[in-house]
Amino acid sequence: MHHYTATISWSRGEQPFIDNRYSRRHLIRFDGGVQIPASASPQIVRVPLSDPAAVDPEEAFVAALSSCHMLSFLSIAAREKFCVDSYVDEASGIMEKNAAGKWAVSVVTLKPRIACSGRIVPSHEQLLDLHHRAHEECFIANSVRTEVRCEPEMAS
Repeated sequence: MHHYTATISWSRGEQPFIDNRYSRRHLIRFDGGVQIPASASPQIVRVPLSDPAAVDPEEAFVAALSSCHMLSFLSIAAREKFCVDSYVDEASGIMEKNAAGKWAVSVVTLKPRIACSGRIVPSHEQLLDLHHRAHEECFIANSVRTEVRCEPEMAS
C-alpha cells in the first residue's frame, strides 16, 4: 500500500461569504512541497470569483490521467527497448450530465505525440499496443469511471 497526500487551503479573509460572492481561489500543497494556485473553473464560476490563471479540479483530473498514462507508456517502452525522445500530450476532457443527471467528466481524450529514435522504432501497431498496455497499467485510469480514449501519433 502507498499513501499520498495533498493539502488544500482556502481562507475567507475579509470577503463576504453567505451571499455566495467569495473567491474560489485556493492553494494546493503536495507532499513533496510543490504549491500551485487553484480555483474553480471560470466555465463554472465567473471571473472575478474564479481565477482563470489557476488550476481547476477538472484540468487537474485531465492532467493526472495524462501524466499517469505517459509514465506507464514510458516504462513499457523502455522495457521493450524503444528509445522515446519526446512525448507531448494535448489531453482534453468533456464534462456533461451523466445517466444520474449529475455533472461529471465523462470522457478524457489523450492525444500523445511520441518521437522515437535508435535501432528499433515502434510500428503503428506496436505504438497502439504500447498505449493499450499503458492504459491497462495506469493507476489513475484504473481508479475512475470516466472513459479514457487514446489517439496516439508518431511525431515526424
